[in-house]
Amino acid sequence: MERVALVHDYLTQRGGAERVVLAMLDAFPDAPLYTAFYEPGHTFPAFGDARVQTLALDRLPWLRRHHRVALPVLAPAFSRLRIDATVTICSSSAWAHGAKVSGRKVVYCYTPARFLYQTDRYLEGWSRWGRVPVAALGPALRRWDRRAAATAHRYLVVSTTVHQRVADLYGIDAEVLAPPNSFGPGPTQAVPRVDGGFFLLVSRLLAYKNVGQVVDAFTRLPHQRLVVVGRGPMAARLHQQAGANVVFLDEVNDAELRWLYQSSQGLVAASYEDFGLTPVEAAAFGKPSAVLRWGGFLDTTVEGETAEYFDSPDPSAIAAAVSRMAASTWDLEALIRQADRFSTQAFVTRLHQVVDEESVLAP
Repeated sequence: MERVALVHDYLTQRGGAERVVLAMLDAFPDAPLYTAFYEPGHTFPAFGDARVQTLALDRLPWLRRHHRVALPVLAPAFSRLRIDATVTICSSSAWAHGAKVSGRKVVYCYTPARFLYQTDRYLEGWSRWGRVPVAALGPALRRWDRRAAATAHRYLVVSTTVHQRVADLYGIDAEVLAPPNSFGPGPTQAVPRVDGGFFLLVSRLLAYKNVGQVVDAFTRLPHQRLVVVGRGPMAARLHQQAGANVVFLDEVNDAELRWLYQSSQGLVAASYEDFGLTPVEAAAFGKPSAVLRWGGFLDTTVEGETAEYFDSPDPSAIAAAVSRMAASTWDLEALIRQADRFSTQAFVTRLHQVVDEESVLAP
């Protein structure tokens, strides 16, 4: 029996959740990592050093590259997964918490599944046919999701916003354990044809991320430039609506992303985030942020010290906040202190404590 095992929904992209899983592997480097899909070329290379074990679905390359199409089969697939470990940590925003375990189950929840509980916002911009499976399977999947949540011995959540959501949906009083910021200054690599002094947006290109509203805001700021880093189903639409002062980068490596943070004036984030990691990353480079006054950003930023807020994802409000941010003087030490609050060491230490506490209670 393994002492600790890890489960994550899928490893098919480079995002904040995947960085958290890498921090979990820092804490427990010998732990096996179970996941539905693993696409090495589309996620962080460091997963190549882990004991990644995939579900049978991973044998279908088309599903692996289009994981949203697998929605009807992921719940039963994770329900059939049985893990023999003293403590299993399920890193989940939809599926991983459904795994069966022989010992203690600790769920690290980024948010209850958005497509089940924030359906209209999550599916905005999807085609009518793309919405059909969610509408048809929604009631059954919500029942499955609540049963899966009830099997956890301990719930950890990323922010106070998610704490409230988990309490409302599942009746669970979860502990808030903020994700670590494992991304900070280091080797840099300039991005070709991008000059410094721009504003930066780092996000998947999904409707609830409100990237389109930020792009529209920069039509009101013709003398400022925006660099958008990310990929997603709204890419074509966003390219069409963007002005000449907006540059899109589908994917960058870590050295290039460091250079972008370092070379920017600051970050812009208008998304409905449950945690809000990118302003922490920006602060680690001494850069302020303009963020939506919502959700996890209230945990990760301090108004007037590390960020300017806007009250709605309206292009005019975003443009005004960006202008205020550009005109303000920011305290470098205050920005660095804010980033240091979310250290990997603090996260790893608490995770070890949780595992030790749960191990004593394991059968």
